[in-house]
Amino acid sequence: MEKSSNLSIALVQTDLYWQDKIANLAMLEEKIWSLNQKVDLILLPEMFPTGFSMEAKKLAEPMNLHIHKWMKQVAAQTGAVIAGSAIIQEAGNYYNRLLWVEPDGSTQQYDKRHLFRMAEEHQTFSMGTKLPIFALRGWHICPQICYDLRFPVWSRNGWEDDRPGYDVVFYVASWPAARASAWDTLLPARAIENLAYSIGVNRVGTDGNGINYNGHSAVYNYKGDRLLDLEEKDQIQIIQLDGKALDEFRAKFPAWKDADEFTIR
Repeated sequence: MEKSSNLSIALVQTDLYWQDKIANLAMLEEKIWSLNQKVDLILLPEMFPTGFSMEAKKLAEPMNLHIHKWMKQVAAQTGAVIAGSAIIQEAGNYYNRLLWVEPDGSTQQYDKRHLFRMAEEHQTFSMGTKLPIFALRGWHICPQICYDLRFPVWSRNGWEDDRPGYDVVFYVASWPAARASAWDTLLPARAIENLAYSIGVNRVGTDGNGINYNGHSAVYNYKGDRLLDLEEKDQIQIIQLDGKALDEFRAKFPAWKDADEFTIR
């Protein structure tokens, strides 16, 4: 499918109720319904139903239970793809799993690859091993979760027959305010090195562990220019990504042709 000229994306930057799935889903539903225009994709923060918690045994759900069904309902009602991560249990393991849910209910998933050991996430959750590329209106989109941002090899854009692996990379996050400078630096870096749009959706507020989050959700173009900045406010913002401008820049500045080849073990 040929890439549509524009892609409309809503970034949901919000505070979250600590470990309260019912309250968070109700709050997010109200926020999403406040959108005054149709969009193609709605992005939610990391672990949007609970906050960034290691209490997986208490909070986890299997696929197609309350959280997944809620996402299907919202996608169907808005006509948009909705994506965000949640604590999912499968085959005896726990995953920080991003769900990509389309309006017809079809679902794809990405399990977080880089688990944040400083919060002992690696002792609670199983690591993802596969990186899918999602398709939406002819655009190819790479999903990432929070700590993945620090590891550029994992999100490296591959090219084959002059075609990029993806056009957009996005990060859903619970990125603490204490390390905001790294977030603000690495998001545009991922855009520049991959000749793609880079999007970060972070939360605000303070969680039950006393960790403060200051948002800074943002969108950068393929040159690293910031197109949208949600600052530190609890808000939703919509942006239109320009497909023609992306293709023209890649044709004019094909730096990917000089990239080093490598494989991930």
